[in-house]
Amino acid sequence: MSSFGSKNVFATLGAILGWLAVLLQFILMLQNSPASNGEAVVRFFSFFTILSNTLATVCYTKAALEKAGSTSFFTAPRTISAITVYILIVGIVYNLVLRFLWAPTGLQKIVDELLHSVNPALFLLFWIQYVPKQVLRWKDAFSWLLFPLAYIVFVLVRGSFSGYYPYPFINVRKLGFERTMMNSFYLFIAFLVLSLLLVGVAKLIAGRSAVKIKNENYS
Repeated sequence: MSSFGSKNVFATLGAILGWLAVLLQFILMLQNSPASNGEAVVRFFSFFTILSNTLATVCYTKAALEKAGSTSFFTAPRTISAITVYILIVGIVYNLVLRFLWAPTGLQKIVDELLHSVNPALFLLFWIQYVPKQVLRWKDAFSWLLFPLAYIVFVLVRGSFSGYYPYPFINVRKLGFERTMMNSFYLFIAFLVLSLLLVGVAKLIAGRSAVKIKNENYS
């Protein structure tokens, strides 16, 4: 199977898993939310987990549908790399901090694992295997911070009016503004460090690929 063919298969499977997980979580939240349906929808999209998984799934979908050699915003290396950082943060924060705060069962447990463990791991593999890395620059890591920054601002502003905060570590009502800002700062640093690490790995992989090609040309 050609490289494009295997990428297409991977992207198709990723898209199926991604849309399934997001859709099932949406249904479960509507069923279990004490808020109105309208408020439940807003709360659903207030989770960084949902936003990251949705973005990753859109990338998969575009990659599966595009012709060989085509590139759009959602299949551009910088876009996919940024979303890789976002969904990895989802997996890291959940498995290190949030997993121990509740014990989902049944279908919710399956969806939970898809959103927080399976999908982040698969998207990282997709990035490693199929995303061109030679175009990534160190400065890209800083531009990737704009989305999580906008997210934090949105959540805090909306929470000040609605009283709803999707994550306990940014709950101003329980933690106070100062502690919430400190937690947000630590999270922001985590995004930056992981972004720089991803660019560094990309440069390492691109460098090794360039050396390999050069050696093949001289052999």
